[in-house]
Amino acid sequence: MSRAPYITAEGYKTLSDELSYLLRVRRPELTRAVSEAAALGDRSENAEYIYGKKLLRETDRRIRFLQKRLPDLKVIDRLPDQPERIFFGAFVELENDEGEILKIRIVGSDEFLPEKHWISIESPLARALLGKQVDDEVFVQLPHNQRANYIVTHVSYKI
Repeated sequence: MSRAPYITAEGYKTLSDELSYLLRVRRPELTRAVSEAAALGDRSENAEYIYGKKLLRETDRRIRFLQKRLPDLKVIDRLPDQPERIFFGAFVELENDEGEILKIRIVGSDEFLPEKHWISIESPLARALLGKQVDDEVFVQLPHNQRANYIVTHVSYKI
């Protein structure tokens, strides 16, 4: 049996809020729009009806996914026993061989955001960083047989 996927408290809240919005606001709006479009007559050539039904199916699919996924997630909302080391939820600052700084956060696969430099705990970089601490050197195997070398320069947590 595999372990439950991890998620930060803020990530869990974001997904819970999304589910609540979809159930209480978005789905009723779409249902009303589809009903109004259906009342206009011939549904086979009614673009508003066809598009509304498509949006409703997509919304229902997301609702089902969130309803199944949320109970399976394990919320991590406390500091690790060794906060000087890199574990789930860590904010990490790395320096590469050229002196460039990379700031990332290690999060669950349900909440990674490339634009914020939040990477999944399942990613090669995150796996290479787990358990490391400041001044440790990290080697990461990249695609096309390339390697990246980093030095850990900072580790912190926000709970």
